[in-house]
Amino acid sequence: MAVDVAGDVAGDVKVDAMAGDTILILGGGLMGLAIAHRLARRRRAVTVLSRDRREAAGFVAAGMLAPHAEGLSGALLALGEASLARIPAWVEQVEADSGLRCGLRPCGIVVPFTDVAEAQAYPTASHGALLDRSALEREVPGIGPAWRAGLLFEQDGQIDNRRRLMRALERACVGLGVGFGEGSEVEALQRDGSGALAGVALRRADGARITLPCRQAVLACGAWSARLLPALPVFPVKGQMLSLQGPRQALRRVVFGPGTYLVGREDGLLVVGATSEPEAGFAAGLTPGGQRQLEEGIAALLPEASRWPPMERWWGFRPCTPDEGPLLGPGPIPGLLLATGHHRNGVLLAALTAELVAAQALDEALPAADDELLRAFRWDRFAAPLRTGGG
Repeated sequence: MAVDVAGDVAGDVKVDAMAGDTILILGGGLMGLAIAHRLARRRRAVTVLSRDRREAAGFVAAGMLAPHAEGLSGALLALGEASLARIPAWVEQVEADSGLRCGLRPCGIVVPFTDVAEAQAYPTASHGALLDRSALEREVPGIGPAWRAGLLFEQDGQIDNRRRLMRALERACVGLGVGFGEGSEVEALQRDGSGALAGVALRRADGARITLPCRQAVLACGAWSARLLPALPVFPVKGQMLSLQGPRQALRRVVFGPGTYLVGREDGLLVVGATSEPEAGFAAGLTPGGQRQLEEGIAALLPEASRWPPMERWWGFRPCTPDEGPLLGPGPIPGLLLATGHHRNGVLLAALTAELVAAQALDEALPAADDELLRAFRWDRFAAPLRTGGG
């Protein structure tokens, strides 16, 4: 059964033990919703606990599906490619369950360079088509004069996560009976005498503190994950973004430039991102320097867009790890699964993350290739052991 944590419960109360059969998702962002959706489709009782879903990186990111344009390598590239292959079927299922479109566009991504040699040296150059200046202008009409070559990754694309995907996932989860505890901040993980997960202590929006017993939970708190596991190697990297309104379908390809990228939606909205500010911590707000960096990037990549009317400006926090790869699968507490630390690639990796973590929660065997990927992103791959903390 799903637990309604917004009900009339006061004080430090332990909820009915039946709640222990519910899988708790700690975090209501893209990862949390994707995993909740996957589990609910398998008829598991799921409750999503979230302090404020609007903080989630899924509402902030540009929605690029870009394992090749990002220049990923090694196991992270393999993870990205495997997830990219699953995205069409995943989106189709979310759209069927929600009745809403997710804005998936396999539009291809262009990475511009100042010369051909620079393009040929790119880590994923072998996965793309080399463009000279003439071909670059055909793919991105109006591209700035500094760019003399490029790589076209036709297999990469985008999804409208901010306006469509997140809303569709929320509706799909509600329709499948997922419970939601919005405004519920998880303050501690509770363990039994053997050290296994026994429940979570949380503070509701009205200030009341309660305990929810559970035997299984998924930590999907994004940049805030280390607040529950203090030594978990996840830290925030702040990013600032903005959007402009251009002509409809003004930009056919995504343009992934150094320090700035341009993601054009079908209706002409141009999403521009993103700064990378690890030194900012959780400092909220826009900064003149960050916004100036984006505006200079627009002028360099697509000069005409500098004249398009501004729409929104926003910021968010990417969850990063020392090697910029996610933490997936069993965590340091038995019964706790991890789905965090996706850094720049959360939207890309959501489909596969949901599949892998849900399989772990359901104790299902994974194909050998997927099991190998999961093991490559274990929480304990780093040299320093993690302290589990909690009560």
